[in-house]
Amino acid sequence: MHTMADPIKRAVATAAEDIAVVCGPERLTYAQVMGRCRRLVGHLRGLGLQRGDRVAIVAANCHRYLEVYQAVPAAGFVVVPLNSRHTVAELRYAAVDAGARVLITDRPADELDGCFEHVLRLPDDYEAALAFAPEVALGEGVTEGDLAGLFYTGGTTGAAKGVMLSHRNLIANAFTTFTWAHLRAEDRWLVMSPLFHAAGSIAVLASTWVGGAMVVLPAFAAGAALDLIEAEGVTATLAVPTMLSALADEQAARPRDVASLRLLSHGASPAATDILRRTQRAFPGAELVHLYGATETSPVATALPHEERLLDRPQARSCGQPAVGVEIRVVGPQGEELARREVGEVAIRGANVMAGYWNKPAETAAVLSDGWYRSGDLGYLDGDSFLYLVDRAKDMIISGGENVYSTEVEEALHAHDAVLEAAVFGIPHPQWGEVVHAVVVTRYDVEPAELVAHCRVLIAGYKVPKQIDISVEPLPKSGAGKILKRELREPFWADRDTRIGQ
Repeated sequence: MHTMADPIKRAVATAAEDIAVVCGPERLTYAQVMGRCRRLVGHLRGLGLQRGDRVAIVAANCHRYLEVYQAVPAAGFVVVPLNSRHTVAELRYAAVDAGARVLITDRPADELDGCFEHVLRLPDDYEAALAFAPEVALGEGVTEGDLAGLFYTGGTTGAAKGVMLSHRNLIANAFTTFTWAHLRAEDRWLVMSPLFHAAGSIAVLASTWVGGAMVVLPAFAAGAALDLIEAEGVTATLAVPTMLSALADEQAARPRDVASLRLLSHGASPAATDILRRTQRAFPGAELVHLYGATETSPVATALPHEERLLDRPQARSCGQPAVGVEIRVVGPQGEELARREVGEVAIRGANVMAGYWNKPAETAAVLSDGWYRSGDLGYLDGDSFLYLVDRAKDMIISGGENVYSTEVEEALHAHDAVLEAAVFGIPHPQWGEVVHAVVVTRYDVEPAELVAHCRVLIAGYKVPKQIDISVEPLPKSGAGKILKRELREPFWADRDTRIGQ
């Protein structure tokens, strides 16, 4: 049995004076990080927090975020990383839904304060708290079945869902990470995706467990990332395809010494083959690894190592094979397993699969059965268990690494009096992979700009349609009356060489 206290405990036992994290001018050893984590827990206990209480964080990447991510679950509390790009209304919903008692944030005083009993602002309040707090041991009484975190995903009906990940789930992902990332004590992992995303925190536990260092980039910028790779000898990282594209372009225009980079993994959104080829040219010494999964799978379900060797082979269009410890099968409408190369819904089983959705038993029952998670993605397996995705049954859009559920955007559009029908889907974009596109039928004349402005008030900016087409004809529908988004979407994706990942 392992819990999230074990990685940091081992790192202190084996590499106490080694660098654990580099964050701007700050360089902290594992002994220092452990002390800070223990004092953070001491402060939270002093506030009256008990096992199972939730602690939310809304902040940019920093070493303090890493401390919260590890220390809060290791003490038996539950960490709730909230998306800093969300509107205040979206953040308030998640905070209230989670019942979080404490907020740790780098934001100034705002409307979120009334949602929490206590607010610790970064860095001043946080550092003052650690200066006077007692050190409390980590891991005492915590079990692998305990809830470690609530990770909120975009909702399909306008309400986000809190994905419940246990210590067992996140530890399983750490072991999986060892197999595809081959992490060692001498590795330096660049954290450049937001830590509120699974892409940002994917290697935190694994890197800590082997005593490697993490180099933290507060917010992604291609030049800044390349500068850190060169200056700090970064050996591994994970990017979404928009980052890959930006990194490749920046390296081509203003080359840095990136010889230290041995592994460049990616996931979270569609990746065009052109982006992968440019990335390979820019980082010829790096192994490319394509990852597929979901927040509900902690997140990795499949991996495609050495993708750079496969770009001219059929497997390059796959998401790879099941990760170690993970089972993948493709099922029909009744959950029956389908034959190889037959398209159906991708189902995933393993110690990495979530416990369920927080306070949403019906939604949980809809996707979990006998340990299998029904992903909502459509695909097929070949004879060697390479997984090929062909569509997303849930009509989820992934734009710049952010998940956007079409029904949430449609709900915002329908809140405008003029909108009679609305269909939202993703269309290809050279920078963001996909962008949100809408086709609407209106009751009376209205300008698309007005609908865009209307949406911007209700949902986060990355969810707002980049373009809205006004249709004078009813939207195409099936015999059952369901809008046929595939017919609307198909012209935009015809002859596109893309690979769908999540």
